[in-house]
Order: sequence, then structure tokens, then C-alpha cells
Amino acid sequence: MKATVTVMLKGGVLDPQGRAIGHALSNLGFAGVGEVRAGKVFELELAETNPDRARTQAEEMARRLLANTVIESFQVSVDA
Repeated sequence: MKATVTVMLKGGVLDPQGRAIGHALSNLGFAGVGEVRAGKVFELELAETNPDRARTQAEEMARRLLANTVIESFQVSVDA
């Protein structure tokens, strides 16, 4: 089963990488781009076959390793 964990900085946390990307997009001529936030995506191939248990496992992985929950939030999606 495949689980996808998307990690983003929480609102209000300074995102220098996102700011640099936004500036670069503007320099490339992409007008109208507002705030840019950068994040991380982890694709996990899990042996678990139960979607609820796979989600629980991926959430625990995110809490313990993949995300710094002090400054980052995460979302988990599971595909059978």
C-alpha cells in the first residue's frame, strides 16, 4: 500500500526557500504569483494492507521523524 506524507511549514513560520522561489518566479516573468511556501513530499510503500492501519503507521512516522511538528504540519493520504 502506498502512503503519501506532505509536510509544510506552519503558517507564520518564515519560509526563506519559498520566498526565494517566489522571487525567482517573478524574475522569470511569472506575474501574479503571491506567497510561495515550500514543503516536502514523502512516498512510502508499506507492507500493510489495511488502509486505516497504513494511515496510522504513516501518521506515526510523520510525527516521529518526517515532520518537525513544532514548526511543520503534515497530511497523509493512502492509496490501495
